[in-house]
Amino acid sequence: MENILDYTQDELKQWMELNGEKSFRAKQINDWIYKGIFNFDDMKNIPNETKAKLNNSFYIGVPEVTHRLDSKNNDTSKFLLKFKDGNIIECVVMKYDYGNSICISTQVGCRMGCSFCASTIGGLIRSLSSGEMLGEILRAQKEIGERISNIVLMGSGEPLDNYDNVVKFLKTVNFDNGLNIGQRHITLSTCGIVPKIYDLMKENLQITLAISLHAPNDYLRKKIMPIANKYTIDEIINACKDYIKTTKRRVTFEYSLVKDVNDSTENAEELASILKGMLCHVNIIPVNAVKENDYEKPSNHRIKNFSDVLTKFNIENTIRKEMGTDINAACGQLRRNYLNQSNEMRCKDGGDVI
Repeated sequence: MENILDYTQDELKQWMELNGEKSFRAKQINDWIYKGIFNFDDMKNIPNETKAKLNNSFYIGVPEVTHRLDSKNNDTSKFLLKFKDGNIIECVVMKYDYGNSICISTQVGCRMGCSFCASTIGGLIRSLSSGEMLGEILRAQKEIGERISNIVLMGSGEPLDNYDNVVKFLKTVNFDNGLNIGQRHITLSTCGIVPKIYDLMKENLQITLAISLHAPNDYLRKKIMPIANKYTIDEIINACKDYIKTTKRRVTFEYSLVKDVNDSTENAEELASILKGMLCHVNIIPVNAVKENDYEKPSNHRIKNFSDVLTKFNIENTIRKEMGTDINAACGQLRRNYLNQSNEMRCKDGGDVI
């Protein structure tokens, strides 16, 4: 059986026609799904004969919620989601004055190996389909009872390591008879797979590209990000300059600030020098503690100093507001805790550890 969310409406129309159904049924079915109806049998204006065909051929790939955590001030909700095959991912909904934003996963696990990230511990299990990514948003909307208007592809996984599925998702998610989320409200975060940045540039999308840079030079970047052994900062910056020139879109550089690793005044000055003159913005992210490493968040003084240095050199920047720290809202933390607990329970029961 196939996940019906992997079908665009045009593809579903073709399926209907090939299976003796009227093509307009595709829109009716999508209307029900995007209203939060995830069972074909509950779609009231669909004939029983059509429902039988759908049940024999498709499932609606919206994951189930295994855990939900809400922050004390109710501005952040984290969901641990389980797909049909039993794989676990997570997403985070953040409430802002301008609307609800969701951070979604694009893979189960990750193979990029960044040392400050919990998502990569355990490696990559598999990539998500475009429909599974849509399913994350549909489930989250159903849970919070509100529309989501902004998307960040910054959860578990490297989006450009799942290129085809991610691009299909980006083209499907703003369909007016679907989620209807504009591309300018979508940010894609990558650790810097240079050839895929050029591929993405050619897609003519209006999304925001975010680069997980996290260091101002290759020597330091190689210590925390294995991808730096393949693509240099110069290669990434040149790709970003071409991306900006072609798309006319500002690029965001994410910089996870780690105490005594990459948070010095000299680091900030070096970062400013490589970004000078670019249409860009730096998102300073005080690191979240992950028990599998010894990274620590810098002091507030060091964080502010880093920002001030960039500002002095006319580099636009913001310090990311901390949200959901009380609910393990950082990428991969909740999933990692869940898997660890599951393994501990299996060991106690005498079973094999996955």
